Amino acid sequence: MMNVNRYVLSRSVQFGQQLVSRSGRHVGKEAARLQQRRSIKTHCRNLAYAKDLFLGQVNKAEVFPYPEIGNEEVEELNQLVAPVEKFFSEEVDSAKIDREAKIPEETLNGLKELGLFGIMVPEEYGGLGLSNTVYARLAEITSLDGSIAVTLAAHQAIGLKGILIAGNEAQKQKYLPKLASGEHIAAFCLTEPGSGSDAASITTRATLSEDGKHYLINGSKFWISNGAMADVMTVFARTEVVVDGVKRDKISAFIVERAFGGVTSGKPEDKLGIRGSNTCEVSFDNVPVPVENVIGEVGGGFKVAMNILNSGRFSMGSSSAGMIKKLIELTAEYAATRKQFNKSLGEFGMIQEKFALMSINAFVMESMAYLTAGMMDRPGLPDCSLEAAMVKVFSSEGGWICTSEALQILGGLGYTKNYPYERYVRDCRILPIFEGTNEILRMYIALTGMQYAGKVLTGKIKEMKKGNIGMALGMVGKKLRASFGSSADLGLTGKDGVVHPSLEQSAKKFEQNVDHFGSTVESLLYRYGKTLVDEQLILKRVADVLINLYAMTAVLSRSSRSISIGLRNHDHEVLLANTFCSDAFFKNNYWMTQLQKHSPENNDANIKKIARAVLEERAYVCSHPLERTF
Repeated sequence: MMNVNRYVLSRSVQFGQQLVSRSGRHVGKEAARLQQRRSIKTHCRNLAYAKDLFLGQVNKAEVFPYPEIGNEEVEELNQLVAPVEKFFSEEVDSAKIDREAKIPEETLNGLKELGLFGIMVPEEYGGLGLSNTVYARLAEITSLDGSIAVTLAAHQAIGLKGILIAGNEAQKQKYLPKLASGEHIAAFCLTEPGSGSDAASITTRATLSEDGKHYLINGSKFWISNGAMADVMTVFARTEVVVDGVKRDKISAFIVERAFGGVTSGKPEDKLGIRGSNTCEVSFDNVPVPVENVIGEVGGGFKVAMNILNSGRFSMGSSSAGMIKKLIELTAEYAATRKQFNKSLGEFGMIQEKFALMSINAFVMESMAYLTAGMMDRPGLPDCSLEAAMVKVFSSEGGWICTSEALQILGGLGYTKNYPYERYVRDCRILPIFEGTNEILRMYIALTGMQYAGKVLTGKIKEMKKGNIGMALGMVGKKLRASFGSSADLGLTGKDGVVHPSLEQSAKKFEQNVDHFGSTVESLLYRYGKTLVDEQLILKRVADVLINLYAMTAVLSRSSRSISIGLRNHDHEVLLANTFCSDAFFKNNYWMTQLQKHSPENNDANIKKIARAVLEERAYVCSHPLERTF
């Protein structure tokens, strides 16, 4: 089982801010710091919301009310956002970046002056010290250029994150100030030619020198973002560790400077999208790394790597939403003015369907991203890795669909390089692949939850065997209610409900889904036991249901808050939430029907049979329709 993220920045950070005034290309370097503390209205909790859904339970206190920030911080956030939006509107030439496959030096310098290379680095190390919530908001803007978004994310979401979450004080003091300013660029070096999703199979090796003062690193890393421009790299390598008197190979994490020598970068990859971001192979030939540059413990690198990746995925929700909202603006203008058959395109039902699809997806992504960010900003060490993974899967796939639909609205014009749509489509295709492929993340989501449910159910069975009558009656009662088809009441509506009455029907559908999901999970555990880990098509459906349940949670919580405080256009939020929940309800029911034993709706056996035939032949198996036997 993959390790889960046990680190999150405290919400109680100083709200540092760099306000940069711009006039044409003149960049003022005067910075003002605002010392207002964050005021997210949440409490310290040990999060297990998504995991509890596997038990058919809704832990209301974890997700209701929807996280919010205080009025003063909203004003400060707007002041921080304004210069970033201005910079991307006036200074960033995305077509040129895509065409030349390089971000101009002056653009990178502008990003550095805005403080965007140190958004989440604490102020004491020279960064802005902002929260996950504010990071998500800024990601909406930076996502408007895919190359810049990836460059910034590779630097701080994964590149320097190891130092931030697992580094010691000396390492932070030495490296974070220059990384926060952008004077040094960071990269994350894990993937190798022979190890992609299977991170534990890396072969790069770090050998301790005879004098015990440094490690010599040898090997190569593949698909490294910022690989040619990075001054500081988080590198993962195998090290020899003695465990209980036995020598074993374990992965360790190292801070490697290019200045150490022996680091070479290969030719930049010629990519389909995000062309301006630098991606290349990085090789290490007897690179001497001081022992004090080990991050965490020797042999603890795999956990560090997983914690880094788990903590950064949530922002893909706000990034994708920001991109889709921009595409909605561009395509809506075209659809309202373009005439065909004496009607504007916007009057045709199938075009309207595309706008509804984009709006719903953007709304759901936003809702999931900021709910998760709010969770991560709570005091303590909440584990939000499951929620962050779900945001990534939903948003990456929704983003890919929405960019394609936006291009379709433009028709032939969208296919040309005169407009940005084809670039958005190309840039978006990477989203389901990097930061953990969606196939791997679905396995992680499903298996993490199933393991949790299995432990809880095993504990209940042990209690029943000890004679716990209350536990036994509770489980029997639940099965009886399910067999008679009684509706589930998990307390979201009614006297002590947390969902607004205008969303009551959607809340009831959600409760039914959750109750059914808990029974389905229990049935799968009994049916497959430990072999469930090999049933990927089963686990895919389990993950998809859970993702929809979390998405339903997010929109119900967000919309209820919007109505309660009288937020502008809250009636449209209710419309979006009810539409999404209705659609998700029926999808979930169909997937859970497929998960039943001997379900006629389940075609898994045929799917596997088709795939085996193709893979055995290494080709399409059928005869050509024009062939004859006589």
